[in-house]
Amino acid sequence: MIKTNIEALLIGKPVSFRGEGEDSSIGSRMPADGAVHLTVTGFEGDRVGDPSVHGGANKAVHFYPGEHYPLWEADFAKAGREPHPHLGRLGGFGENISALEMTEDRVQIGDRFRIGGALVEISQGRQPCWKIDHHFGVKGMLAAVIRTGRSGYYFRVIEEGLVHPGDMIEQVERARHGWTVERAFQLLIGGLHRMDGANAALRELAEMESLATNWRRRAQQLLASLD
Repeated sequence: MIKTNIEALLIGKPVSFRGEGEDSSIGSRMPADGAVHLTVTGFEGDRVGDPSVHGGANKAVHFYPGEHYPLWEADFAKAGREPHPHLGRLGGFGENISALEMTEDRVQIGDRFRIGGALVEISQGRQPCWKIDHHFGVKGMLAAVIRTGRSGYYFRVIEEGLVHPGDMIEQVERARHGWTVERAFQLLIGGLHRMDGANAALRELAEMESLATNWRRRAQQLLASLD
């Protein structure tokens, strides 16, 4: 069972993103000064730019593993790019919480964690969109997130409570189905649904109660496309 600590607790509000009436919080979340109350719809004082695709009960908390930052920095260096300011601090991917030892291959859909005074459950991986490319100013960043599987993921809130910067994150329940965030992401987003024998796996996800509704629906749609 995982036991670690919050490395960064971040909240923010939408700001102009492209100067075209498009708002986003991906670049505006900053470290919290103190304790923040976590509700079923997210941290108090935190907002999303487009509630139709972000936020809500199944995406109340965005988590991004701290281990990914040095990997991205190495990728940028290998490609001959200058160090990017968004990679110089936790929060560069717009997350609410960053911590170590909780990468996508180590945690499962439905795993539960006590974070400070709140109880949360992993609901789905983060599905990247075009804003990733724009945020980093790098064409192909979205594709790189999908290729590497460094997606991050979301928590739903089971019990509300206060969360302090540096609080312990303790796993209190582990799902028994074996579906890590990485495995679900690669099947539903990374293209592995095209592999032979994917039908049975898609059916599993379509029926998984702990998986967010929109990802269950995606599993159903992908399954239908294979028939």
